[in-house]
Amino acid sequence: MKMRIFDLATVFRVGSAAFILGSLSVVASAETPAERGSYLVNSIGACGNCHARDSAANRTPDLAGGLEINDAQVGLIVMPNITPDPETGIGKWTDAEVVVGLRDGKRPDGSIIGPPMPIPVYRQMSDHDAEAIAVYLLSLKPTRNALARSQYKVPLPPNYGSTITHVDDPVTTDKVAYGSYLVSLGHCVRCHTPPGDGKPFNMNLAFAGGREFPRFGEIAPSLSRNITPDPEHGIGKWGDDDIKQAITRAIRPDGTKLAGPMPYDWYANMSPDDLDAIVAFMRTIKPIKVQ
Repeated sequence: MKMRIFDLATVFRVGSAAFILGSLSVVASAETPAERGSYLVNSIGACGNCHARDSAANRTPDLAGGLEINDAQVGLIVMPNITPDPETGIGKWTDAEVVVGLRDGKRPDGSIIGPPMPIPVYRQMSDHDAEAIAVYLLSLKPTRNALARSQYKVPLPPNYGSTITHVDDPVTTDKVAYGSYLVSLGHCVRCHTPPGDGKPFNMNLAFAGGREFPRFGEIAPSLSRNITPDPEHGIGKWGDDDIKQAITRAIRPDGTKLAGPMPYDWYANMSPDDLDAIVAFMRTIKPIKVQ
């Protein structure tokens, strides 16, 4: 995969233009920040799976939010407008504030961003990727869509940890390490890890499935599956192409269809190199015998 390489620069916005100042070292065919951000948002990040739907059956052409999920335990979740509309979206946010929102889970007013936004795994997002997403989101066409705030039944944390100040770029030449990074951006562990021991995620069963999902628009309640390499209960017998087909086309090796809310449509936009890296990482996950 082609990566943009540059020294950390100051990013600021004047009108709709993003300017990057500082020492830049860009490979000849590298992506621009907006191109990298577009790729991340519309592929592995799958932001539109939540923010570009007004129902599970209706995918909208923007990121203006509106989808509502009523979770008996968590509460009423309203997916917010993340277009740069100044009144109903993030149009008044700076690039730096978008980065803080992504990795620290805080809005400019200091309030905490709640679930299902996967802030704990986004904290591993590199500076350049977080900046690229900010540049891309703030370059989009503003869409006015006033929405209510989510109403949580559970208390939100005061914070998600210490403020993130720097995260290095992933080493793309290490396929397993880069696959791990991409799986974090895809927040796979957040869906495929069950709760346990009074905690929302039992990391002793990471990727072992068993997490219940409420009705997602018109998609019936579902249960995430075991994606560890266990040969009987997981995907240990699946070939590399089988895994890729499941990720991008929602088709099991036997030809049957997988259900949502996994964002297959967006994952289908991933590059072959990124899919290869994800499969390489998935092969290294500890096999767990949980159906």
